[in-house]
Parts: sequence; structure tokens; C-alpha cells
Amino acid sequence: MEKFLFRHIDNTPLIVFRIIFGLLLFLESVGAIFTGWVTRTLIEPTFTFNFIGFEFLQPLPGNGMYYYYLIMGVFGFCVMIGYRYRLAIISFFILWSATYLMQKSSYNNHYYLVCLLSFLMIFQPANNYLSIDVKRNPELKSTSVPFWTSLLLILQIGLVYFYGGIAKIYPDWLNADPVRIFLSSKADYPLVGSLFTKEWFHYFLSYSGLFFDLLIVPLLLFKKTRIFGFSLSIFFHLFNAIIFQIGIFPFLSLSFALFFFEPQTIRNIFLKKKSFYENNEVILPQRKNYYYLLIGIYFAIQLLLPLRHWFIKDNNVLWTEEGHRLSWRMMLRSKNGYQIFTVIDKTTNKKETIKLTDYLTQKQIGAMSTKPDMIWQFAQHLKKEYSIKGKNIAIFVKGKVSVNGKSYQPLVKDTIDLASVKWNHFKHSEWLLPYKK
Repeated sequence: MEKFLFRHIDNTPLIVFRIIFGLLLFLESVGAIFTGWVTRTLIEPTFTFNFIGFEFLQPLPGNGMYYYYLIMGVFGFCVMIGYRYRLAIISFFILWSATYLMQKSSYNNHYYLVCLLSFLMIFQPANNYLSIDVKRNPELKSTSVPFWTSLLLILQIGLVYFYGGIAKIYPDWLNADPVRIFLSSKADYPLVGSLFTKEWFHYFLSYSGLFFDLLIVPLLLFKKTRIFGFSLSIFFHLFNAIIFQIGIFPFLSLSFALFFFEPQTIRNIFLKKKSFYENNEVILPQRKNYYYLLIGIYFAIQLLLPLRHWFIKDNNVLWTEEGHRLSWRMMLRSKNGYQIFTVIDKTTNKKETIKLTDYLTQKQIGAMSTKPDMIWQFAQHLKKEYSIKGKNIAIFVKGKVSVNGKSYQPLVKDTIDLASVKWNHFKHSEWLLPYKK
């Protein structure tokens, strides 16, 4: 194990990855401003749906979030050029994680992946070559890294793909229902729009996505299939980038290929003038047992989080959303629904139907209407708003939800006062109605 983890290899893949990763962090942060994402998600709403328990994280007032994302972009740029790398990546991790936990109306798996990668990159000696830090302090310069630095990132992307593939093995995906719905709005796409209406193409995309997720890492691991796997990866991710427009995730995923190819191959392509390290020394750090412990704890958490819904009473995660987030359940379902909130003054028994647009943006309404935790959060927000007015209220919710184009069914028990319900992170919410097949 010691020779496996602490054997030194050439650090070209890590150095090139740092540059690409920093560039993507910069583009994602600054791009969020110029595409209007920051405006729509963090400035226009008067109420944000935090991850439950992180309500203390709120958007900065006024134009504060523009500056917030601009500062994140600066830190991403500093990561790219290797300027005060450790400070930059730690700062980016803190700021990105805070804004990730700040809202979930625009939940995306790659936002979570960026959290994890920026955390892992804190511990990587990624500024030891081709960085301003080396120019400032030549003693930092090195052409090698221990193998565990690459292994961490390989295991992380491997878990993303593995759980992403496993989650697709369920009837709706195998029947191509989610893909059919996703592509229905793309029928007018130039050149290939007509293809998106073909039934055989829906099945092709569904099964190719399933097998890609399950097989891409094994294909990249073995030398004989590596070029084939990388070619598939280029096609798959560029297709997703163009058609589904999912931000930096396709390009971030492609950059992981750096760690699967031989370091000398990467060096010959990107850094031809760099001397190549090939001594294969085994250099044991002090307190090496701490490395085993920390790596073990981290990946134990990563292995268990996507499985947690199996330990919840009603494990129909597509319906209840319990265990959905942080689990690499990517593009698995399309949900539509509506919820009607009725407020009853406990003193006067006066009923009032809430006009959702008085409190939420259309995007928030769409997200909240199908997600139980957000329904509960909005009920708590209403309770707080009315308590400020000196009113003691009960809140009842009635509505229906459709999953993957199937018939609409009621989601919430309309006889339960959600204002008086406590949230439990680890148990099934009994105020949810079961899904009837």
C-alpha cells in the first residue's frame, strides 16, 4: 500500500489540470454574472431556499452578489496561474460552498462536484510547477507528486460516473421517458431537431448514457481501450454541452482524462520543455497513517451518501426527493406540479389562499411545487411572515405532481398543518402521500 500511494510520478497531469480547473472556475463564476444567473437566482428573489440548516447563509444585499461572484472569479484565475495557490483554492472552496448551500432552486450536480474538487485540490501540490508561486519561491519547484494525488481525483470521478449509471437502472429510464421529455422541447433545434422526435433515438440516448456512465472509467483505465474511451467521452460530453447546455460539467469531465493517460503522454502534448520525472521514488510522509485515515473517511462518506435513501422508510426517491441531492442522480426525471397553500388564522378561522408570485419567482415556484423539502420550507417562511404580523396560523397544502409525464398524483397530505411540522433530515416525512403505481 505504501509503495502504491506514495510512489512519485511526473506531475504534468496535475499541473495541466490545475490550469484547466482554474480557468473553468473563473469562467463559471464570471459567466454566472453575465448570463444573468446571479440576477435571477440570488438578487431578484426576496426569499431563497437554503439547504435546510444553513438558513444563516443569505445573499448579500443590493449588488453584493455580483461582487461575490467576481471575487470568486479572481480566486479561480489565481488558481489557474498558481498565484498564492493555497489561499486562492481555500477561499474559492469556502465562497463556492457557501453560495451552493445558499439556494437550491437551481440545483445542479456539477455545482456539488465543484465543491468536492475544490476541497480535494486544497491538498494537492498543484502549484509546484508552471506557477507564479514557483517564480516567487523557486524552492517550491518540483516535477513529481505522490501517486495518491492522482488517485484521489480518479476515484472521485469514478464515483460520479458509477452512481450516475446505477441510478439510471430503473424502469422510466429504460423506457426512455426522461430523455423523450427532455428532447421534446428541442424539436426545432437546427439540423438535428427532427432526430430528437424519433423513438429509436430516445432509446439510443438512454442506453448509451447508461452504458457510458458505467463503462467510461474502465475504458480509460486500460491502455488498449483508452483512446476509444476518450473518443467516446469527447463525443458524449460535447453533445451534452451543445444540446443540454449544462455549464462547465462536460469540459470538467473531459479534463479528468489527464489522469488516465501516461504522464509522459500528457507532458509531450502540453509541456514539451518540462523535464520528465521517472525515478519512481517512494517517499513516505511523516504521519502517513493520517493520510490513510483522512482518505478513508472522505471516500466512506462519498460511498454512503448516494445510498442513504435505502435507509429511509419510503425509498421512492423520484417521488419524495429524500436522498436525491448529493447522490449523482443526474437528469433522471422530469417533474411538473402545482401546490396551493391555504393559511388559516387560528384566532379568527379566516382562510386565505396564498398568491405564490407575491413571494417567489416563477423559477422558484416551479422548483418548489415538486420538491417536498422546499414545500416545507416555504410553509415555514409563511409562518414566520405571519408571526411578524402577530398572527398565529396553520398552513395546509394541496396539489399534484407528475413524474416523467405520468398521471398527476397528490403529493402532500392536505390535512396536515405544515406550519407545525418539524423537519427531520434522516427520516421519511410522514406528511407525504405514497406514490401509486
